[in-house]
Amino acid sequence: MARILAIDYGMKRTGIAVTDEFQIIASGLTTVSTSTLIPFLKDYIANEEVELFLVGEPKQMDNTASESEALIKPFLSKLQNQFPDIPVQRVDERFTSKMAFQTMIDSGLKKKQRKNKALVDEISATLILQSYLYSK
Repeated sequence: MARILAIDYGMKRTGIAVTDEFQIIASGLTTVSTSTLIPFLKDYIANEEVELFLVGEPKQMDNTASESEALIKPFLSKLQNQFPDIPVQRVDERFTSKMAFQTMIDSGLKKKQRKNKALVDEISATLILQSYLYSK
């Protein structure tokens, strides 16, 4: 089996999480600068087989698209153009940042460590991936 890769796309930083080859465990992979995301994915896919991209879908409480969705649309086009053989699926990402922050608190990270926004993005991507795996 191939891996599933989850992307928590952001204007400055993008969190990335990935499954194991058996698609059982979701793990945070890294956070990259959004400007280097496509080259990072090319390098990753050159070494690992990926069968699905999950991209977070930011929504408002009333289920409408959030403002950041306008930033994600052009990225989705680039992603599909660069990797036409890998399907892209969207996953509701409401509350993932809040849940990521709570996870950091629950795991005992100190206040200074919890200010690491890159870690929040990586944990958010992991939560997106976990929610997908639970729904499967």
